[in-house]
Amino acid sequence: MLSVALALLLAATPSPPSALQPTSLAGDWVVNLSASDSAPYFKGMSLDLEDDGRVTGSFYDSAIEAGRWRTARGRICVSFRTSDGKGPYHTTACLRGGAVEGQTWAEHRNFVFLWSAKPATQADRAAPWW
Repeated sequence: MLSVALALLLAATPSPPSALQPTSLAGDWVVNLSASDSAPYFKGMSLDLEDDGRVTGSFYDSAIEAGRWRTARGRICVSFRTSDGKGPYHTTACLRGGAVEGQTWAEHRNFVFLWSAKPATQADRAAPWW
């Protein structure tokens, strides 16, 4: 009887989340910047997550500056800055279920843009917008 109760208790106990690795978020991503479904707009994002917590790569045709990554509270996230030559763009993004959810703030343009991304394929990397 005790062994049955113990087995039921163990079966009902949730497993700890698997350890998130930097490789989960590193790589190439297709960022969906579409304002509507009728006007698709995509850009490539490449993330390199270094062992010391730095993030390098590119986003929206701009080199990533001052990038950092961290794993906490069951998520892995990045934060970085890019520029269009007129002002900075501050971006944060987190991995969520095999996709990336992010936001970019451009104070000089007075906007915050929410976006999502999926892993890039070879066809994506060959697209004119990449």
